[in-house]
Amino acid sequence: MAEPVALESSASAGEPNPVGGANRQTPRTGRVDLPERVRLVVLFGGQSAEHDVSRVTARNVLAALDPDRYDVHLIGIARNGRWLQLQGLPALDGAEATALTVSGNHVDPIGHLRHTSTRRHDDDLNGDDLATVVLPLLHGPNGEDGTLQGLLEMSGLPYVGSGVLGSAVSMDKAVAKELCGHAGIPQAGWVALHEREVDVEALASAIERLGLPIFVKPANLGSSVGISKVATADELASAVATALDHDEYIVLEEAVTGREIELGVLGNEAPRVSLPGEIVTGAEFYDYEDKYVTGSAELVIPAELPPEAIEEAQRLALVAYRALRGADLGRVDFFYESPGRGLLLNEMNTMPGFTPASMYPRLWQASGLPYTELIDELVRLALERHAHRGSRRR
Repeated sequence: MAEPVALESSASAGEPNPVGGANRQTPRTGRVDLPERVRLVVLFGGQSAEHDVSRVTARNVLAALDPDRYDVHLIGIARNGRWLQLQGLPALDGAEATALTVSGNHVDPIGHLRHTSTRRHDDDLNGDDLATVVLPLLHGPNGEDGTLQGLLEMSGLPYVGSGVLGSAVSMDKAVAKELCGHAGIPQAGWVALHEREVDVEALASAIERLGLPIFVKPANLGSSVGISKVATADELASAVATALDHDEYIVLEEAVTGREIELGVLGNEAPRVSLPGEIVTGAEFYDYEDKYVTGSAELVIPAELPPEAIEEAQRLALVAYRALRGADLGRVDFFYESPGRGLLLNEMNTMPGFTPASMYPRLWQASGLPYTELIDELVRLALERHAHRGSRRR
């Protein structure tokens, strides 16, 4: 079985290097070690359809944090956009399962983040300021699409995950496919449409180009929300309407008969790629119910693939990570046709879920990095990237 690989700096993007990993010194600024204590601002919730997924992710991350290392500030973003400073996570059952309705102090986002970054804790480290990092555990629009990242850039704080551009282009499936196509990454057939372009002629053209069945997706959403599999031309209009309920842009994709393979990427100057995992779905495709409700999907880690397929999947994952401006972490998903076209890129997720059923932390566990250490490494990477970027602004 192939081992995780590391990548040299951008001059050698796409070329695996067996030497290195998370502890490798970065070329420009050197390694930034994780401080003994960190003020961690955990953001969760949000206004997207993935609100509940974010809450489950936050619950699992908080349970794994070392209280001796992290001074946690918990901020929940309600469905109506209000930011609430909380003392603990609300319950995930009953009335609290669908919205942040718990009492909490309403906070101004930028003002609170700036205040958090400069406040002093007299009981911490002899009164010295703590390093502050924001962990934005939000999925979907207004959380994972560059909008929140822009706010965090304005706050001047280190944060975990891709920046404004990387988050935006990775969230938009149509733009991501364009960029990855230019990078030479193989993909299944696809067509992108704006709502003003949707008509009988455009849909008929998509069927002619892609064949049937077809997947119809909102361009900017995740967790399989709003996705339909269409078997006949008569079903297409309804599926398009469902996708347009979530986004003004939609993507129609060729249905691939292949295995679903996912890999985790971790790092910046010298990112590592995990062993591959395979999703064996309990439903017709890996939909929201299969991921978060029934839990019927089986995750096989490591995936049983030929060594050459593993090496190629790791190489392509790194190419996609670079092409989409990934930072700190990403989960790159492929279809694998055998016999057939081999590996076909599906998408990259810039803030993968950290629920008990989530692939990303399980991939790294199988690759030798336990859950708690993975979170520590993400916080360290955020500080290192912030220092690296700050050195250019002086």
